[in-house]
Amino acid sequence: MDLVARLIADARRANERRLLVLTGAPDRTRDRAREIIREGELDADGVRYVGPADSFPCRRFERAGELLGTSNQAVVLDCHDACRPNAIGRAVGAVDGGGLLVLLVPPLARWPTRRDAFDESLAAPPFDVEDVTGNFRARLVETLRVHRGIAIVDVDTDTVERDGIIAGPPRRGRPEPTVPDEAVFPAATYRACLTQDQADAVGAFEALRSDGRAVVVEADRGRGKSSAAGLAAASLALEGTDVLVTAVQYRSAGEVFERAEELLRDLGELAGRDEGAHCIETETGRIRFAPPAAAGRLPDDPDCVIVDEAASLPVGLLSDFLAADRVAFVTTIHGYEGAGRGFSVRFRDRLSESDHGVTEVALSEPIRYAPADPIEVWSFRALCLGARPAADQLLDDARFAVTYRKLSAETLLADEQLLREAFGLLILAHYRTEPNDLARLLDAPNVSVRALCHDGHVVSVALLAREGDLSPSRRARMYEGERVRGNMIPDVLTSQLRDERAAETVGWRILRIATHHAVRSQGFGSRLLSAIRREATGNVDWLGVSYGATPELLSFWHANGFSTVHLSTTRNDRSGEHSAVMLDPLTAPANALCQRHTRWFIERLPGVLGDALSDVDPDVIRATLATVDGQTSPSLSEWEWRVVAGVATGMAILDTAPGPIARLALCHLVGDRDASALDARQERLLVLKALQHRSWSAVAERLGFQPGAACKRALSETIRPLIATYGGETARAELQRFD
Repeated sequence: MDLVARLIADARRANERRLLVLTGAPDRTRDRAREIIREGELDADGVRYVGPADSFPCRRFERAGELLGTSNQAVVLDCHDACRPNAIGRAVGAVDGGGLLVLLVPPLARWPTRRDAFDESLAAPPFDVEDVTGNFRARLVETLRVHRGIAIVDVDTDTVERDGIIAGPPRRGRPEPTVPDEAVFPAATYRACLTQDQADAVGAFEALRSDGRAVVVEADRGRGKSSAAGLAAASLALEGTDVLVTAVQYRSAGEVFERAEELLRDLGELAGRDEGAHCIETETGRIRFAPPAAAGRLPDDPDCVIVDEAASLPVGLLSDFLAADRVAFVTTIHGYEGAGRGFSVRFRDRLSESDHGVTEVALSEPIRYAPADPIEVWSFRALCLGARPAADQLLDDARFAVTYRKLSAETLLADEQLLREAFGLLILAHYRTEPNDLARLLDAPNVSVRALCHDGHVVSVALLAREGDLSPSRRARMYEGERVRGNMIPDVLTSQLRDERAAETVGWRILRIATHHAVRSQGFGSRLLSAIRREATGNVDWLGVSYGATPELLSFWHANGFSTVHLSTTRNDRSGEHSAVMLDPLTAPANALCQRHTRWFIERLPGVLGDALSDVDPDVIRATLATVDGQTSPSLSEWEWRVVAGVATGMAILDTAPGPIARLALCHLVGDRDASALDARQERLLVLKALQHRSWSAVAERLGFQPGAACKRALSETIRPLIATYGGETARAELQRFD
């Protein structure tokens, strides 16, 4: 208790956090934590316990995700049943300056060798939990023993291994932020800011008072960027602006709405709040929430859009928001909810190419604790939150000499720079890379890393997962509805597409692939895939991939030997995209697997394109069909060819017999097509009308045709070259008769 009192006093002196590790038997660490809360200097109302134990003298959460958006004097995170890296990151982020994070853990010497519930989630069949390693926890223990501000107490022996005290003078308070002389937002908006950084960010949002503007706000976690967005949203709503806010989930945007409501209430301008609809109103404006996929369609035509935690969303969905006249992207540069490098590197090109004038601002000063907080420093190291690729200048000569390497967990643990560079690049490859992924990389028995390196630095990296090779009994259970973790492609082919043999073969699914931005578009991704294919040949049956389908990605993967066998019929809730599954078969059994799923995919396409996939962007459909390595024939009867020719000459109406035209369109679009036969606009017309069965008015609006007969005439002209390619004597005779 004396140590706890000293730790808290030390934290409050510096306005920093401190970390107390209670190591030992579960019951003893929990009893000691209860004692600290009951008898120490902590106010139980400001303490949260995350874990399975009951009867804690404070509020208990079962999951660390419930800490999001909360500020606490102390958080007790129980790691006995499961050590989840994401939970550690969330717990760190929920403790205020002057506060205490308490970790309850097994004896440190034995902790890496224990298997827990999180380890079970890493055991993808046919592997089991005994095959999971403890590399992440070994590294975690190492960081706990050496970083400043961390106390370690062995409660089994009542031994203080480290006291974590950092002696020093009291830290001076921060100066009050100033109200800019040229400010248009109310002075109260700026006075509500806690740092000058935050006030500068609010000032940047004033650009959104004009059309054709975009604002980018970047910061590490805990810098007050979401609060600044909330204060700005309130000020915009006061002017009569309809502000649409989006984030991965409403809870993630909670700070935006809380600060907006607080400011409007203080100003006496809060006209109403609909909590169920997540909407705040002023007399003339409002602030409302929509999830990303819905918000991307700009419902009810908002005046302004604010995208919170933009790094958590894929580039394709972020691009949808550029259709708004005024838009702000607020994002975390490093964090447990997605890393901002993907946003800053991959999306910036699209933003700069848009018609928006861009205002950028970065926040560096923490809001809730002092700069250089030792627990933030520790968490960034332990969870690789600050992982980033090699400096650009180190890869100047990379195009001339790269080496293919298998980066084992042991190799990465022995070389911190290599680990940070590899993980930093993997962050770029996906819109949501989390600390859990670091543990998966280091410990999961089915996961491995491959890279191209130049002079010891990572140029291109891929994360692979071994899938398939499942026993007959497990394949049967999967076919009957049992979910099997870590086997995504076999699971889709078996459970959704009803192929009980799909998991017989074994393959490597490419979870992530990324190339350093300094040498992008120079073929390194393709070179890495070629090297992986050479290694895979003779070791596995297939290579596979699944991702949110875009024309660019479909083209990339197809150019590297992969063909599409499935397009999901539902959109991913977070990405807003339909997922493509692609295979590159390496053996005869895998080739048979790929051929039968290609055939089934082509057979079911007419049905799903006119139903579940009827609203997918036609360019995504065009690219998907072009990456199917199969052929189809229209197989039309003489009567059907007369109908097709009739539509081509204007003597028949498509709506009375759309089937023949749909089969003809599919025949042209699937696989290698004659690029000279139709242009892109004509192919979009085929997709929209012949395959997706959209209304004539919707097709005309989408493709820019004049309302009326122009769209129908365009379809007639589109069908003619297809008749010349695929039609027989009957069709050609019909054309000649009416020409």
